[in-house]
Amino acid sequence: MTGASSAAAPAPVRIIAFGDFGVGGQAERTFGSAVRRFEARNPADLIVTLGDNDYTESPSAFHANWKASFGWAPPVAGVLGNHDVRVQGGRYEFDELGMLGRYYRRAIGPVELYLLDSNSVDPAQTAWLGQALRRSKARWKLAAFHHPAFTCGTYSANPAVVSRWVPLFERYHVRLVLSGHDHNYQRFASRRGVRFVVHGGGSPTKLYPLRRCPSDYPRRVRARAENGFLYLVVAANRLDGWAVAASGRRTDHFAVAR
Repeated sequence: MTGASSAAAPAPVRIIAFGDFGVGGQAERTFGSAVRRFEARNPADLIVTLGDNDYTESPSAFHANWKASFGWAPPVAGVLGNHDVRVQGGRYEFDELGMLGRYYRRAIGPVELYLLDSNSVDPAQTAWLGQALRRSKARWKLAAFHHPAFTCGTYSANPAVVSRWVPLFERYHVRLVLSGHDHNYQRFASRRGVRFVVHGGGSPTKLYPLRRCPSDYPRRVRARAENGFLYLVVAANRLDGWAVAASGRRTDHFAVAR
C-alpha cells in the first residue's frame, strides 16, 4: 500500500424548519403532508419548529394534531411561540417537540443549534446563551427562536433580542438565525457575519403582508408572502438553504461559506 488513505468527508446535516403552523384540523394536516412529500425526496436529519406550534390552546388537540400531521417526522427540536406559552407555559409541547426545556442546545454532526425562548429574553437565559456559545467548539453555530430580531411585515424588530442576543451571535460567530412569528418569508443580508431568516409561513390560511424595512436593519435580500418551509444542508465548509413552497418548489436559495 502506497500513501495514506484520506478519511471520507462526513455526511452533511439536513434540517427542515417551519413556524406558525399549529392551526389544527385539515389545514395543518395538509401542510404536514406537503412537508412529508418533500422530505421523502430530500431526507432530513432534524425538524426544527419555529414556534406557534399550537393555536388551539388545548394540550389534547395539540397532541392529536401533531400526530396526525407530523407523526412521520424524524427527530424534532422545537421552540415556543407566543401562542404556545398561554397554556402551562408551553410545557405540554415538550415531549412531542423534543424540547429539554424553555431553551436548550442540540448538537448534530458539525452543527450546534441554540433553541431559545424569545417570549422572555431574561437574564438567566441570556447568561446561559453567552456561556454556551463561548464554550462551544462547533464548526457551525445556528440559533432558532420565535420572535425575529429583524422583520418587516406585520411585526418589526424585537428590541430585547436585538440588544441582548444579537451581540452574542456576532461575538461568537453564530452563522444563521432562524425565526417565525411573521407569517411570510424574509431573508436578510449578513450583519457582522450573521444571517437572519424568517419563515412563519406554516399556515396557508393567514399570510401577512410585507412592508419596507427601516434603514438601520440589515438589507433585506428576499421576501415573499408564501406558505412553506426552509430546507438546510450543512456540509463541512458550506451551508446551503432554500425556501420551499408547500408545492415543493424551491423559491429562494442562499449559501454561507465557512
